[in-house]
Amino acid sequence: MDTIFNETKKHYKFTLNVVNAVIIAILCFYSSNTLLARERVLIANTVTPIINSAIIEQSISNAVDKEEESKKFNQSVKQRYKNGVIKDVEVGIKHIRLTRVYNGRPVKINVVEINRTLNPDLKITPVLASNKLNSKSGISRIAKKNNSIIAINGTFFKPQTGVPLGTLMIDKEIQTGPIYDRVALGIFDNRFETARVQLNASLITGKEKIKIDNINQPRMLSTYMLMYTPKWGEKSAPTPKYGKQIAVQDNKITDISTSSLQIPQNGYVISGPAEKLKNLKIGDKVKTNITTIPGWESVNHIISGGPYLIKMGEIFIDVKEEKLPSITGRNPRTAIGYTPDNNLVLVTVDGREQASVGMSLRELALFMKSIGCYEAINLDGGGSSVLYINGQIMNHPAQKGGIALSNALTVSLN
Repeated sequence: MDTIFNETKKHYKFTLNVVNAVIIAILCFYSSNTLLARERVLIANTVTPIINSAIIEQSISNAVDKEEESKKFNQSVKQRYKNGVIKDVEVGIKHIRLTRVYNGRPVKINVVEINRTLNPDLKITPVLASNKLNSKSGISRIAKKNNSIIAINGTFFKPQTGVPLGTLMIDKEIQTGPIYDRVALGIFDNRFETARVQLNASLITGKEKIKIDNINQPRMLSTYMLMYTPKWGEKSAPTPKYGKQIAVQDNKITDISTSSLQIPQNGYVISGPAEKLKNLKIGDKVKTNITTIPGWESVNHIISGGPYLIKMGEIFIDVKEEKLPSITGRNPRTAIGYTPDNNLVLVTVDGREQASVGMSLRELALFMKSIGCYEAINLDGGGSSVLYINGQIMNHPAQKGGIALSNALTVSLN
């Protein structure tokens, strides 16, 4: 069968090359002003069937390519998820149920693998519980609101408020900045990347450049300069001791105070040490420069977690560096990763019950490697771990339906 496909592709490529050459030659001749009307009609009648033939040939060639990719995807999944129950969710999406045994005790695992080559219409994006950061909602509601086929819990978040903790970018807009430079997944048009992300941002005036330490995150040090956008809420967080705040609307400073300020809809509030803001006054024109390190210029979305699980195909768990020592025990887990051919892998692990005892980070890393991940990271776990597929919760979170979440990573059709 593979030989037939290969020979067929060679035939189509040769045919299309010939057709293209003929079309170009005829069109060049056809455009000449010296042609008589009768000749033009004759050439038009000749070109139209050739063009139609080329379209048909290309369609057949594309179908052959998709058939090959589908066969490859099916075989790969069967090989990597042995003894798993495999179901098709949508073209290019497979759901796999597995039970593994660790130290004589069972662990129930759900995996979703996504092949965007087979289905370019799949849209993968983080989604907030609402249009503000300080809110939470169940994953079913988040998914249904966005017509999602798949949804999985996303970043760590502050339980009291729902504000995501760590880098979150949606549609090229940074919602929240990094904490401890934790690892994140970058989602591009046709690939994925992981890296520990840093913020590279500044407020620029005519005289100086003031470093912005974070965006829409809880204050960790009084010396930090924080930016609050309308996503944070109506008002900025309290001013630090010996601090000051400035409100900026349409690139112009509109207010300065030692107290919290109203956040302009077309602007933001900068809050930090008064000494660093002392030269600014109402009416000054300012602008911001906000990027990340690494400089993922073409990235569409970023979702953070931590720690690393797999880096360049090898187990790599940097718990200490990412300041996450409290999550190292055996727990329910959520992880994301991608294969060398850029299939996205979403994983939930049930835990804290007799039927499924959960995984340690090392066990999770070993599992992600066993199913072929080239890079993988841990996401928020414990009570947050939940997987939604087409209207149903597929795993068994401690709270039925899963707890209220700050955000989710979703898959939908464009």
